[in-house]
Amino acid sequence: MNPVIRIHPNDDVVIARQQLLGGTRLESEGISVSGLVPPGHKIAVRAIAAGEPVRRYNQIIGTATQAIAPGQHVHTHNLAFSRFDRGHDVGGDVRPVAYVDTPATFDGIVRSDGRVATRNYIGVLTSVNCSATVARAIADHFRRDIHPEALAAFPNVDGVVALTHGAGCATDSEGEGLHVLRRTLAGYARHANFAAVLVVGLGCETNQIQGLLAQEGLREGAQLVTFSIQDTGGTAKSVARGIEAVRALLPEANAVQRQPVPASHLVVGLQCGGSDGYSGISANPALGAAVDLVVRHGGTAVLSETPEIYGGEHLLLQRAVSQAVADKLEARLRWWTDYCARHHAEMDNNPSAGNKAGGLTTILEKSLGAIAKGGTTPLVDVYEYAQPIAAKGFVYMDTPGYDPVSATGQVAGGANLICFTTGRGSAYGCAPSPSLKLATNSALWARQEEDMDINCGTVIDGSESVEQLGERIFRDMLAAASGRKTKSELHGYGQNEFVPWALGAVM
Repeated sequence: MNPVIRIHPNDDVVIARQQLLGGTRLESEGISVSGLVPPGHKIAVRAIAAGEPVRRYNQIIGTATQAIAPGQHVHTHNLAFSRFDRGHDVGGDVRPVAYVDTPATFDGIVRSDGRVATRNYIGVLTSVNCSATVARAIADHFRRDIHPEALAAFPNVDGVVALTHGAGCATDSEGEGLHVLRRTLAGYARHANFAAVLVVGLGCETNQIQGLLAQEGLREGAQLVTFSIQDTGGTAKSVARGIEAVRALLPEANAVQRQPVPASHLVVGLQCGGSDGYSGISANPALGAAVDLVVRHGGTAVLSETPEIYGGEHLLLQRAVSQAVADKLEARLRWWTDYCARHHAEMDNNPSAGNKAGGLTTILEKSLGAIAKGGTTPLVDVYEYAQPIAAKGFVYMDTPGYDPVSATGQVAGGANLICFTTGRGSAYGCAPSPSLKLATNSALWARQEEDMDINCGTVIDGSESVEQLGERIFRDMLAAASGRKTKSELHGYGQNEFVPWALGAVM
């Protein structure tokens, strides 16, 4: 097997398939390796002068900070982020979607209003951090690993989960931060994967429950129960009240049956965390191939993490179906520029230490690989954080790059499945939506298989093509949506990973 991977004929670098020692001959490139090169890292294939741009994916990923000879390791010691004009033609890469005649199906749960769920939970949400302890105590009463008898008569209920957070007070009552928090909570309150939801407040917080309901057009009823600790008379009484409320909800929540539904009901949130030099070669493009299948079958896929598309946004603008959609994306990028300036930060404040250890050098390189998750179909709409997703096809949601915050926004928008690629071994799950973890390389799969659902290292190893793996990922999406437990669900991940985006000043 060739010890390196060439992504594009015009690239100035190739990627090491395994650790390469100095003197290793790269016959395909006609050069020899100079010094030790770790797996997933870059090797120059031509002489690059100081100040000259360096290409990977046939895109500029940075500028050489010193002269680089053929065969040398290319990384942070000789390559740096650089700003340059990334021209684009809005809609210039829009390709027609070849929709399938007979869409695939999965076994979903059809709610009375026609929404389709992939899981069947009862949720306990909080208006404020002060009610988190009560919410957790309510949910803990129904934990199958502690109290197996509590849900023994309700096998169709996946569980009772408490999704708590650290906000809800000491904030501007009319500000952006509270507005976004309420939008996020409402997205979970109306999520199809919840049969019913309790919202527990303290009573004196800025995020009053009635304010939440009014802003988001929610109404209390059989599937939405609210109360506060102060009105109920304290902690113990509130826990008891919550437990009784859940008990009353369980019979109806259990009265569901899965049935075949079209794959058009899939709303897949796309995430990558702990990325490495293989992410843009194996897991991300394979997930992109699966996303193309989701769209061809009538479903929706949601790309996010705006700081991690920075430098590659021109590729998305070229896929925008209209100038209006492109304008939405560019508006969010301008918002981020202003946001960073307010906090004395930079958009190129990336990659992380783990990303760099895995071979990623600049945010440009990371972003180009991350965008591959989005496949090739047209970009049909752009959403702000936690906004309800209504469009079918490939869409974008503006979120931070921090995975728990990003995925929380996607689920609030309606994502009923998450696909999460990782090269370093991120441990993550997401209630109430199942999360499939995709390992970018076989070494990670062998080391951390208990957390990974799919090994994408087969592309690096040469035993599977991106297209073949994409088909397999799509089938695993359908299986997970049909109720097959993911690794993160088996480990109990999901409740602590609910992290709404904290915006605005804490007073």
